[in-house]
Amino acid sequence: MIVVSHDAFNQTEGWQLVIIVPISTSGSQARRSPTTVLLPSGAGALARASVAVCHQITTLDRAKLTQRIGALPAELLRTVEEGLKAALDLE
Repeated sequence: MIVVSHDAFNQTEGWQLVIIVPISTSGSQARRSPTTVLLPSGAGALARASVAVCHQITTLDRAKLTQRIGALPAELLRTVEEGLKAALDLE
């Protein structure tokens, strides 16, 4: 998963939720552009090529986050942002 909520939001004392974009390795998910973003193997320490599924944005209890695997490069984060804009019809 990719945490997309703002750091200030994520670090607010007593606030239990973070906003996330799920990641999938399903080939069928990759064909749903423009709301999916291809993430190559190795990006953000991903073991396999994956897909950020921006049309499935959701919240998750912070307590379920046990470790940080890695961070996506800024260019991929901008592409995820574009996927979110498409999914949410934002300009």
